[in-house]
Amino acid sequence: MVTTSNKTVVFRKTPSEYPVAGEHLDVETRELVTDLKENEVLTRNLFLSADPYLRGRMRPSPSYIPGYVIGSPLDSYGVAEVVSSKNPAYPVGTIIYGTVRWEEYSVISADRISSFEILPKARELASRIPLSNYVGVAGMPGQTAYSSLKAVAKPKAGETIYISAASGAVGQLVGQLAKLQGLRVVGSAGSDAKVEYLLKELKFDAAFNYKNGSVLESLREAAPEGIDIYYDNVGAEHLEAALEVLNKYGRVVACGQIADYNTKTPYGVKNLMYIVAKSLRVEGFLVTDYTRERKDFLNEISQSILNGDIIYKEDITDGLDKAPEALIGIFHGKNFGKAVIKIADL
Repeated sequence: MVTTSNKTVVFRKTPSEYPVAGEHLDVETRELVTDLKENEVLTRNLFLSADPYLRGRMRPSPSYIPGYVIGSPLDSYGVAEVVSSKNPAYPVGTIIYGTVRWEEYSVISADRISSFEILPKARELASRIPLSNYVGVAGMPGQTAYSSLKAVAKPKAGETIYISAASGAVGQLVGQLAKLQGLRVVGSAGSDAKVEYLLKELKFDAAFNYKNGSVLESLREAAPEGIDIYYDNVGAEHLEAALEVLNKYGRVVACGQIADYNTKTPYGVKNLMYIVAKSLRVEGFLVTDYTRERKDFLNEISQSILNGDIIYKEDITDGLDKAPEALIGIFHGKNFGKAVIKIADL
């Protein structure tokens, strides 16, 4: 039996509010048996995606995705390199994208490996499109933005869209795609530096720091003629303000509600009657609803990055030792751009 030491991020305890590193999430070194059975592969894990939805997996009864098991490694979308293989479809050197455990190395069973996507051009593109992009703009967050804007928001040139958490993993791409489609784009973020990024680099038409006063008044000032689409990543008072400012027949794209993820007392939105009075449409979605679009999305977004039409900011944390703090930092707004965990270079 061949084994190797394997640094791993482990789920220790269910948090009732904000998770704490060392209490709810911990790092330990385990022994991994690397002897492979037929059609199994051994991967060296390179990049992991740290996302707000992972907080929901720390609850006993998550709503739409299996929860983490106490004592087991975390997992999320990630990029890995096959370093040993007994599966002819995944030879050594193959770069794959899929659900990766938060550990240095993984043995992927025969029944799981088929769920991974091979990134055939990853090595030749790595000098122009960083591999980390495949857990961000070219991964699940990117497809979330791309598919939901098209299918749920249904934007029309000349309309105004407001995006909360607009400098984050999804929001920054939604804003750029909306600009390319001729919309007026308004965003909010949690620091002056993030607002400056939205205005100067992403070329939003207006943006504000929601911590500098009333969200409602700031939104009214940024969108004096109202908004037609609200892309909701936050919920709570941001949703409440958007419902007030939305024009008749407006649309709300319900992507996430991070404001309520770490509290026992969720915010109670008080003006839901606007949905009726303004004939609004509020629609939630899961990115898995659009898996058939993955190839078209990847081809289009890769070309947009290479052409310079899309830029994408990442907040990369180096090493699994710091991974718990990086994930927890998302819920406190500490990340600036897409939160990524880097384990190793290609």
